[in-house]
Amino acid sequence: MSSGRTTPDSVFRALLSPAGRRVLRAADPDEVAADPLKAATALRAVAEEAAAEAAAEGAPPVPADALAGAALTQARLRGRAREKFGARAGRMYFTPQGLEQATRSPVAAYRARRLAAALPPGARVADLCCGIGADMIAMAEAGLRVEGVDADPLTAAVAAANLAELDLAERARARVGDAAVDTRAFDAVFCDPARRNARGRVFDPAAYSPPWSAVLAAAAGAPVSCVKAAPGIPHEAIPADAEAEWISVDGDLKETALWRGAGAPGGRRATLLRGAGGTAATLTADPGAGPAPVAPPGRYLYEPDNAVVRAHLVAEAAALVGGALLDPNIAYITADRLVATPFCRALEVREVLPFSLKRLRAALRDRGVGRVTIKKRGSAVDVEKLRRDLRPAGPESAVVVLTRVGDRPISLVCSEVTGTE
Repeated sequence: MSSGRTTPDSVFRALLSPAGRRVLRAADPDEVAADPLKAATALRAVAEEAAAEAAAEGAPPVPADALAGAALTQARLRGRAREKFGARAGRMYFTPQGLEQATRSPVAAYRARRLAAALPPGARVADLCCGIGADMIAMAEAGLRVEGVDADPLTAAVAAANLAELDLAERARARVGDAAVDTRAFDAVFCDPARRNARGRVFDPAAYSPPWSAVLAAAAGAPVSCVKAAPGIPHEAIPADAEAEWISVDGDLKETALWRGAGAPGGRRATLLRGAGGTAATLTADPGAGPAPVAPPGRYLYEPDNAVVRAHLVAEAAALVGGALLDPNIAYITADRLVATPFCRALEVREVLPFSLKRLRAALRDRGVGRVTIKKRGSAVDVEKLRRDLRPAGPESAVVVLTRVGDRPISLVCSEVTGTE
């Protein structure tokens, strides 16, 4: 059957029809990843049959080739989406850009719980730039009523389909619209501006879509607001009356959330989420804390989580472990005592050397090290070249940390910590 003239919106609507759902059920993400050509051929045959049956029953014509192509795309995206959404990804719908920017489930659930805790039961939330609905899903599941808008018709349709698929349409709805919503009728505003354009990722908040100034203005119209930004947002772009929260998942820094209103005491915090359930640990700024002390390398080296580093909470982390910085401008903490904390990774220091390829190679050789993990902060060394030049060989493993103290480059040969004192 000829596809005729189709649009992304019409193809997606066809995918939601009985014929489209039949084709989508036949699109297995693992099979598509293993042999895309074979999967595409099989899907085309299923799509031809489904389209013919739909036409015989008087349903609107469904272009078979467009239907097969849309199902193939969804299968690919569902396979990629497992990292963010787990098994639920197999029931959801995506666009490539929507999946790229979508909040992963543990982060969205954590944020929704915090938002719900600051609001009365059943509060109304405006989700500006709702994307494919990841945050709407979490907020609705947290007991909030959500109205989402997105400027792109296809993206808004995908969000609405996801809400329907997950039986959340009674608590949340998505529609086409821009961020210029009258937020006075809502108890809270959430906004996740687009941080990608045709050329790729956008780092300047002024180049977000909508622009940063418009996002902050829209959020200011509600009693409570949360704005999502890139983890590298400049501190000077953060409003003085907002609490900035850097969030990492299993050690991987994901985003910054800016909170205003009830439940947002202001200042800075780092929140670390662990595991599929998103167990949270939060470190907040201590207004009375001064600069961390500085000391030479001790028995242990602590590497703060990147959320802690971006939140400028390294001094607070050093206080937790009774440690000091190796260098006042570099986020490595040293201490002679091992203290368990979720905010830092601990390594045991075996040897400290002035940085020299010859010395480092000899130290690793003497220890029989064949597996090397190289980490660095404050060092300009090319890690991959160094790994090749070291030519490690042996049964042992080590972590090599490259950093500097003042203007003196050093390397620390470390081992993983297996327990606490």
